[in-house]
Amino acid sequence: MSADGASGTGILRTLFRSEQGGHEQVVLCQDRASGLKAVIALHSTALGPGLGGTRFHPYAGEDQPEEAALLDALNLARGMSYKNAMAGLPHGGGKAVIIGDPGKIKTEELLLAYGRFVASLGGRYVTACDVGTYVQDMDVVARTCPWTTGRSPEQGGAGDSSVLTAFGVFQGMRASAQHLWGAPTLRGRTVGIAGVGKVGHHLVEHLLEDGARVVVTDVRPEAVERVRTAHPEVEAVAGTEALVRFEGLDVYAPCALGGALDDATVPALTAKAVCGAANNQLAHPGVEKDLAGRGILYAPDYVVNAGGVIQVADELLGFDFARAKAKAAKIFDTTLSIFDRAATDGVPPAAAADRIAETRMAAGAGAPDDGTDEDGDGTGTGAAGVPRG
Repeated sequence: MSADGASGTGILRTLFRSEQGGHEQVVLCQDRASGLKAVIALHSTALGPGLGGTRFHPYAGEDQPEEAALLDALNLARGMSYKNAMAGLPHGGGKAVIIGDPGKIKTEELLLAYGRFVASLGGRYVTACDVGTYVQDMDVVARTCPWTTGRSPEQGGAGDSSVLTAFGVFQGMRASAQHLWGAPTLRGRTVGIAGVGKVGHHLVEHLLEDGARVVVTDVRPEAVERVRTAHPEVEAVAGTEALVRFEGLDVYAPCALGGALDDATVPALTAKAVCGAANNQLAHPGVEKDLAGRGILYAPDYVVNAGGVIQVADELLGFDFARAKAKAAKIFDTTLSIFDRAATDGVPPAAAADRIAETRMAAGAGAPDDGTDEDGDGTGTGAAGVPRG
């Protein structure tokens, strides 16, 4: 947990005084009857209602789990503002965190209570699935909240958003390959995936179909076993530390929780590119410069993992999978445009993406989907508090 998040006073400082703050609204939710404790963070509604998932996580390894959850919600909501802006969606950024072990405390009563809190915001926040929540959970939440997406097809929803999240990450990888090696394919390349859960196992399938060699790891042995049972040609290593050091690795794909790129990981990386589904991959400001200094191409996480939010946003229009997939396919062009912008401006790709997103948010209106015609040079810090330079 960062110094800013070490105490309640630090959280308030982050909210009101830090460039990582600036959130419009933060709601603390508690329902004693069901055991619900949750945080809803709205970072920006400049482009429309905040849209982002609901994370259900215990934060058990933290000294102060409630404050860790609050800081996580703030960071995730900020990231959603940038993600939605870069995806060309008419939505701002929001995120919710339910505090607790979903395997122990998740009940219908708790989810209904959570839905009532989201509904109390009157449509300023639209929720969906995230780590620890699933389509069936959103079906329950929708019973008390009309501003719920990621529901099952039987309930008029888009279903599992990890399908297009993985597709979008694959498009980002294809763009990275185009930029580095001159062809939009991973054929003959070695890709390491850290986390083969909701998104990662779909990503494995895209890569194998493209002819890549795939190496995986996950903290849950059963997740690795599921992948290897379906695809025996996939290799597995003992942990993330082994994966980042894997000899001959071309692309590293963090697909679990945030903070994957830190001071220990970046110097050890053997990959030439990083492109994965995890949110907030940069552990702290300056990591993007460390990657660039080592000649490692970084595809900004909130750009390449936007396929899921594109999918659930389409649900609000009356879901059409083909329409949503066509929009997610544009992540390829958006990612390439960011690499070009980074080269032109002489900044890391993370800073280039932030500049485009901030220009769109400042304009407070819709923008083209592909990111190719923006020429702003936003200031301040980006989705993960990344400074310019």
